[in-house]
Amino acid sequence: MSAHKEGRRIRLGLVSGDGLPVSGLLTIFKNIVDLGVRHGIADGRVAADLGYSWRPDKPGFFPAGDPGITYPPWLTVTSWHPGRARRDPGAWGQLLTRIRRAAADGEAGTDLERAAREIEAEYHGHFLSWMTEHAIDWVVAVNMTLTDAVPVSRALASAAAQRFSGRPGGVLYWDHDLLGSCGIIDPGTGRRYYPAAPNLWTPIPAARRHNRWAVVSPGLRDEAEGYPTALEPQLVPSILPREPDAQLGQRHYSFAGQQGLDLQAPVLLSPVRVFSVKGVEITLALAARLGQLLQARGERQPRLLVFGSLQEEPAYARRVVKAAADLGIGDQVRFLDGVPLASHRAADGAWRLDEIDLLALASATGGAVLFTPSVQDVETIGLGPALAALAGIPCAVTPYKAYDAFYRGALSDVRAHPGEEGINAAAEELLSLMAGRARRDPAVLSRLKSNHAALGDLFPVRPWLDLLQDLSSEFGRLPDGESPGGPGIPETRRQAG
Repeated sequence: MSAHKEGRRIRLGLVSGDGLPVSGLLTIFKNIVDLGVRHGIADGRVAADLGYSWRPDKPGFFPAGDPGITYPPWLTVTSWHPGRARRDPGAWGQLLTRIRRAAADGEAGTDLERAAREIEAEYHGHFLSWMTEHAIDWVVAVNMTLTDAVPVSRALASAAAQRFSGRPGGVLYWDHDLLGSCGIIDPGTGRRYYPAAPNLWTPIPAARRHNRWAVVSPGLRDEAEGYPTALEPQLVPSILPREPDAQLGQRHYSFAGQQGLDLQAPVLLSPVRVFSVKGVEITLALAARLGQLLQARGERQPRLLVFGSLQEEPAYARRVVKAAADLGIGDQVRFLDGVPLASHRAADGAWRLDEIDLLALASATGGAVLFTPSVQDVETIGLGPALAALAGIPCAVTPYKAYDAFYRGALSDVRAHPGEEGINAAAEELLSLMAGRARRDPAVLSRLKSNHAALGDLFPVRPWLDLLQDLSSEFGRLPDGESPGGPGIPETRRQAG
């Protein structure tokens, strides 16, 4: 009998390789937790390590996070980091960067091998204590197959092998990006940030009793099936949030007042981090041209809300802020410093709205979503178009490979090709859709309704519900004829998970 039928709710923990306090992946995870709670499968309380201490490329949050961030009551976030990270964050970050680059190149000297083993031992103790303290049944490991910190990924694997020896539970590796599909270029070297394929340094989830592996798109499943492990990757699409409210509430009006938004003008959303591959500068150009077209019609200028934090990649953020000023729309853009998991009042009394409430603002004001990756082979889904379809508003999208592969022509969005001509054409088409929606044009409404209807097939809930039930059914038994995985560090690098 599964745990949810017996009333035993499994306790989830989260380890994220992103190194960020707020990201789209955490929002999706919240949707999954909500699903588990509604069906009596999962406990609503979650302990998390968000990877601050091993992501020196996120300087605004390295190595202990941002003490000013407010987390929802259901999420307990650790700020643990090794003693040497406290004593000398600069040296700690340099060591982690050297190891990451060695992993990308597939080779390292003896000194890095030794340093990696020492780091692995430190994090092994941390993860084991953390799992025990919070009585975690299943650790959801987000993007830990990427090589942001090889010794940390290995440590999680070895700690889990010890923790779940002879007991149910384990690790669910949940990958939204994999090595080949994530073509980020390291600005320090001009080479790939991650290796293009697994090598002797890359930790791959291993086929052990306590491991599961979920990927979010068919493309990732195909890539994962070629990895050197017998663990079978499951395709488990992301879960979208609930639809935004049709009517705005007091929190929306308060937020608008605090942000200086004119709710008689369109609110445009850029649901991305302020990270170079996300193409925020393209979004700015598109928003600026849209504003020019509206002004020529004698209509109000739009306001653009960019979800991400200017702290994540400061050098790029400075270029983005300058681009907004050069385009003459600096006063029309708001950087939201990360969108929270739930709308709330901050300590200063200001409202911070979550993804659903921001979509409600865009919908109520006749706005749109702008989703403009600048690199074609980084996004593995790109949820911007899906969020627009959920809210029933238009979306403009730059070309990227996963859009055609994942959405498979199910969505009818505006294609925005970079460059002045492409941006101008996209802005004109987008404005036509926005105006058509406002006047209830049947053709436009039918197009947006069709987008919304496609979401059920693209983002079904059943795979996640089945997976959660499978995790819960693990309790109270071990598979016949199988012995539990043993403790200790895995012997081979290719089976490090």
